[in-house]
Amino acid sequence: MLRYTLMRLGIFAGCLVVVWALVYSGLAPRGLGDSNGLWIVLLALLISAPISFVVLRGERDRASERIVRRVERAKANLEANRTQEDAADDTARAQGQASSQAQTS
Repeated sequence: MLRYTLMRLGIFAGCLVVVWALVYSGLAPRGLGDSNGLWIVLLALLISAPISFVVLRGERDRASERIVRRVERAKANLEANRTQEDAADDTARAQGQASSQAQTS
């Protein structure tokens, strides 16, 4: 997941540099008043999002598969723990019933 995030940030940084160059060369509008910096960041975000969506599809799928495997492993561990606790509880109850029957006899 870290790799995907870093790749996404790299694409954004590249778009930020390109947008900044376009704005300061006069090929893209500068924004209104003092909003120039915000305009550049928002335009870079707008451009980098679809690029990341297309270019990082494979990496996003791999990250998703890793997350699904971790969740399945955690579910299996929880189920194993629950089964162990149930077995221990059943054993304790059976021993308690056996000792109470022995005392009444």
